[in-house]
Amino acid sequence: MTAALVAGLLAGYGIAVPVGAVGTYLVSLTARTSLRTGVCAALGVAGADGLYALLAAVGGAALAAALLPVLTPLRLLSALVLVALAVRGAVLAVRQYRKRPPATRAEWPVPGPGRAFLGLLGITLLNPTTVIYFAALVVGTRSAAAPPALDQAVFVLAAFAASASWQLVLAGGGALLGRALTGHRGRLVTALLSSSMMLGLAVRVAVAPG
Repeated sequence: MTAALVAGLLAGYGIAVPVGAVGTYLVSLTARTSLRTGVCAALGVAGADGLYALLAAVGGAALAAALLPVLTPLRLLSALVLVALAVRGAVLAVRQYRKRPPATRAEWPVPGPGRAFLGLLGITLLNPTTVIYFAALVVGTRSAAAPPALDQAVFVLAAFAASASWQLVLAGGGALLGRALTGHRGRLVTALLSSSMMLGLAVRVAVAPG
């Protein structure tokens, strides 16, 4: 159970930490409206991450059982996918950092708490990187024996909790934290931190016992 908890926390933070367009909007939304609206929006993002973690945990177990004869090469392929996501995130972050920051930033319409939750949930669900990330992670760590249902539940809850805690930090930080994390240098730092987490998970996948 401890291993599932740690894996879930790492997975949740790995996908949540990079501050992109959604994270930037979340911070600015809270600063322009209220903490209640920001919290609802943050839970929308975390809800999408948790849903993808659940789908990956359940579907990943079934897929691993069906692909048992090729589970070892599949695990290595999953590790490569995680490495590719980490490298891609780092490269894009460095490339964006080297560009001149835009003078102005487009503002999205200001919703209420309910619309903020649904809007951020939908936006995050449409991000293909999230589902690819969780699927590669969960399938890659499967062994011949299916993990207990409790471990799967712990993994999903831990991933949701990690994502929610980070999104709530962004929402609660307001304008001050927004300048630190969504600025030109802040985006680079958070993206590189996320890539480091993904590389660590890739190593864990590659050396997982069969």
